[in-house]
Amino acid sequence: MTRCPDLRFPDAFTIPLMPIAFAEYAARVQEHLECDWGIPVVTRDIPDPLTGDLDGAEIDVDYAITPEQRLFLLGHLFGHTVQWNVNESAFDLGRQYKPPVDEALFPEVLAYEGEAARYGLSLLHRIGITDVDQWFSNYTAADQAYLLHFYRTGDKGEFKNFWREGAPLLEPKVIPEFKPKKRVFRMDGVVI
Repeated sequence: MTRCPDLRFPDAFTIPLMPIAFAEYAARVQEHLECDWGIPVVTRDIPDPLTGDLDGAEIDVDYAITPEQRLFLLGHLFGHTVQWNVNESAFDLGRQYKPPVDEALFPEVLAYEGEAARYGLSLLHRIGITDVDQWFSNYTAADQAYLLHFYRTGDKGEFKNFWREGAPLLEPKVIPEFKPKKRVFRMDGVVI
């Protein structure tokens, strides 16, 4: 008796997701930041372990990051740029704290980081990038967990150890009108 192949779908069958076009999306975001917002994006060497910097009118990213990191940083640092230009107290909150940090500050820090991410997600949507919400939410959750770990322990650790799938989806926050105003670069800044 010949055994026929099982033509049913296996129990674990899933349709593979299209990979995210990180490099293409990052290029689109950079073009939008520079052309529509007047915020230059500079790629340069940023001292380790930092990966990005901002001054309220310019965003700098390290030349050695991956396209995935670049896309996240452009969205996230744009969010902080918005905050710094529409809320005077956000600039003060964005300074780097030296560990160990008083845990009583964590809710305010997380709100600050979350708001930046929501502005970043809104920026992505504004230019038609709407298929990365879960990835951006996961990245944001990992970034926040990483930051809190650092603030608690002073240990920078491995970012990948903080990654979890299925983070709660972020809600985009409407970007208020603002004119980018230069402040000071954050070479000792919060983007670790």
